Amino acid sequence: MAVTTSPERDIVATPMQRATREALYAGAIALGLFVLFIGLRTDQNISNELILVQRWWLLAVVVVLTMAGRFLYVAYGQPFLANQKIVDVATGLLPESMATRFFRLPYFIAAIVIVAVLAFLAGSLDGLLGPGLAGYARFLRALAIIYALASVMFYFRTFIHAHFSALGITALALYPIIVVLVLALYGGSVAAGFQGSLKWVDNYGIQILIYVMLAWGLNIVVGLAGLLDLGYVAFYAVGAYAYALLGTQYGLSFWILLPAAGAMAAFWGVLLGFPVLRLRGDYLAIVTLAFGEIIRLVLINWREVTNGSAGITGIPKVTFFGLMTFNVSDPNYIAKVLDIATSSAYYKIFLYYLILGLCLLTAFVTIRLRRMPVGRAWEALREDEIACRSLGINTTTTKLTAFATGAMFGGFAGSFFAARQGFVSPESFIFLESAIILAIVVLGGMGSLVGIAVAAMVMIGGTEVLRELDFLKQVFGPDFTPELYRMLLFGMAMVIVMLWKPRGFVGSREPTAFLKERRAVSGSFTKEGHG
Repeated sequence: MAVTTSPERDIVATPMQRATREALYAGAIALGLFVLFIGLRTDQNISNELILVQRWWLLAVVVVLTMAGRFLYVAYGQPFLANQKIVDVATGLLPESMATRFFRLPYFIAAIVIVAVLAFLAGSLDGLLGPGLAGYARFLRALAIIYALASVMFYFRTFIHAHFSALGITALALYPIIVVLVLALYGGSVAAGFQGSLKWVDNYGIQILIYVMLAWGLNIVVGLAGLLDLGYVAFYAVGAYAYALLGTQYGLSFWILLPAAGAMAAFWGVLLGFPVLRLRGDYLAIVTLAFGEIIRLVLINWREVTNGSAGITGIPKVTFFGLMTFNVSDPNYIAKVLDIATSSAYYKIFLYYLILGLCLLTAFVTIRLRRMPVGRAWEALREDEIACRSLGINTTTTKLTAFATGAMFGGFAGSFFAARQGFVSPESFIFLESAIILAIVVLGGMGSLVGIAVAAMVMIGGTEVLRELDFLKQVFGPDFTPELYRMLLFGMAMVIVMLWKPRGFVGSREPTAFLKERRAVSGSFTKEGHG
């Protein structure tokens, strides 16, 4: 058994002793960090007075879980990981990897059986187990589905890695169709399938793809050009309000206002770029942060135009290129034209494919620009601005094109957001949105489109999953709201990923210019924070 020796004293600490000590340290740190966040909650009483609600039991649960996690990791996790690097003397081979041990065929078969049984009993779970245990059963079914999908991806990982882009686009294109078919089989009718798909297409499909597009747009500024932008949500707001104002006041079509919103956001990106030409690093971040707040305050205070905090309502919906609409009262409503049943899901599915097309357009333009001289100028600017100038590259136009291009895609996403919501207000464009978008770019790996898409799926999809965990109220009480802790879990996930993968999910990238053979460059060979 591995032991550690203190350099100050000749005291040998076993893994259990060290795990106990570090568990106590972790518990003390967790207690200090979460005593105000979890142990106390502000509320209002019947007299409208501010009161403090004590939740020491919930704080105790969090501290105990933190201590248990740290103890198990130090006592068993670290020795196991160390043994994974030791070659077996008899066979001369390394031990089986954790993934190989975790994804085994018997476990996969068991997961399929659990899914099948719980799906067959789905309609009678509440009667058989009661509302409390039925929630746990549904959560177990979700975990079994995730495990089965992860097992399939593990066994076919070589094929998936070789055709990842094609498989990903195909899966995204078929996602609404699969959701409708599954729910139609589950509900017994096509109408039930369309109606039940609203949540899955809107909350998990459209919502994630909006953040994917925003993160890919910010990736041009931060990931490719190396310009830290903390006010990217301002361009998102410009695009949304451009469509909302012009659509409500002049009745212009979405297909006309979409490029107009992108052009207007790009114009504001150029206006932002001029004052910050000589700034870099922290100073650039502060100025862009101020720009984002200025836009938000203008939207709040310019009431004659933006209607202030009340926002703009009655934003027109997107039409199918003017041929069909999604308003039931219109004569060219899609259900009347195609002679099909009326459903509100048609509009959501159409919006899903629209934002998917905008995301693919963003990815295509980004890939093409990276291979052009302007894209290589962005990368040169990111690595070393002084060397970039010494090569004769005009850093002024390089920075302005980066800001304008990234802002344009933010404007596209903003106009789509306004059309999807039918209502915009300044509360939708706070600094937290910029922080989330930047976090997705950093976690995914700056410069990596695939990594950023995966990070958006994990982070935004993960926060949406919290809304489905109602069974946790059986554990923590009826007042427990899982989605209120999404930012806490978001921050914890960021810390874990940054410790595990300092350069994001995808820490390697392929160079845009290569000699004879294209090879991925590991994040170890790139500047810290830019790989």
